[in-house]
Amino acid sequence: MAAQRQHQGYEDEKLQRVMERLPCRDVQASLLLALMGEPEQCSYPSIFIYGHRATGKSHVIHTLLKELELPYATVSCVECVSVGLLFEQVLLSLFGSDSASLLSRSPSLSDFVRVYKQLCVQASSKQTRYIVLDRAELLRDMEANLLPAFLRLQELVEDNVTVILLSEIVWDKFRPNTGCFEPLLLYFPDYSKGELQQILSEDSHPSYSPELYSAFINILLGVFYSVCRDLRELRHLVSYTPLMKEGDTHKLWRNIEPHLKKAMQTVYLREVSSVQWEQQLQKEEKEAGAVRGLSAHAHVELPYYSKFLLIAAYLASYNPARTDKRFFLKHHGKIKKTNFLKKHEKTSNHLLGPKPFPLDRLLAIFYSVVDSRVAPTASVFCQISSLVTLQLLNQVGHDDQLDAPKYKCAVSLDFILAISRTVSFDMVKYLYDFL
Repeated sequence: MAAQRQHQGYEDEKLQRVMERLPCRDVQASLLLALMGEPEQCSYPSIFIYGHRATGKSHVIHTLLKELELPYATVSCVECVSVGLLFEQVLLSLFGSDSASLLSRSPSLSDFVRVYKQLCVQASSKQTRYIVLDRAELLRDMEANLLPAFLRLQELVEDNVTVILLSEIVWDKFRPNTGCFEPLLLYFPDYSKGELQQILSEDSHPSYSPELYSAFINILLGVFYSVCRDLRELRHLVSYTPLMKEGDTHKLWRNIEPHLKKAMQTVYLREVSSVQWEQQLQKEEKEAGAVRGLSAHAHVELPYYSKFLLIAAYLASYNPARTDKRFFLKHHGKIKKTNFLKKHEKTSNHLLGPKPFPLDRLLAIFYSVVDSRVAPTASVFCQISSLVTLQLLNQVGHDDQLDAPKYKCAVSLDFILAISRTVSFDMVKYLYDFL
């Protein structure tokens, strides 16, 4: 209350209402009121307010101007695709619906200053007029004389008007090389954790007790504060995280923990709504449950020829070597499976596990199953080494056996079937156990 009495010219009730609507921003609001002065005093020509996203810049200035009933115009530079639209919105907000008709079809800065002076004579005002330009950094992409003109608009139009620029970047990136009038700078710092706790707790839902809601906000900030300090994003996360009606903090954590884990993937995500994102996650969980038996490497993305190398390695591990002629030669004759059976082959090879195979057999099967001619270059051997590094293949024997290294395939049947489907290869057709 002591800070409110320092601002002369404004009613105490209005000042108190303003401060109530600006939690954790009373210092910045008081400083703005001091810069603005009394309503009928000549104010400073331009004020530059900067700070990160969702730090209360627009909310503070709009609340002050609206609650104190001061004449002002708010223009979003994002919506103004041309200078003419910018001039029109300023005149419409300050002087009424008929004022924009005085501008030409493609008004210049001189036209805007002339019309503004003309309207000031017709509708004079003792109070300071304010022009608020949100996302003011976009002014740098417009005409070169626009930003310097707005900074000293009070001098050009000979009226008690103050231009307030709102931006997320610092003034040093605005200053033109030719120089300009220097505005007053006001910085809005990020909200601290305690301030975010206070602001979010004020949005308490009537169906929950204040203590429970405050505990929920405390848990939420404990999880997200290190990665997200955006008030709007935190409010978005709060809006769709369900709470229970009653219970202690431990029960509350168990209730909201799965939703917080999902929400960690939606921070700053605005392509879809939260409900759509949760539906997509549930759909992915159902699909993952259908293929839960796959290997841990089931979702590894492999190069095209590496997939065929892995297929060839699986065939070499689980097919007897004497069956290669039957599977990979065109004119092998009619050979029945019973002719190959021996005493130790009556058991399925998949139950016995993968058998080692030499490198030359792997390459021979690879060149037979791949659907195009591949030269035996170093790239093929590098991909074999990569499969060993990924632990999809295991090298058998000593490392010093450079002349005839042997390998074993280390993936499951479900995994190799999933890989073969991506390259349209009928894996079952080439497996000895499925004849």
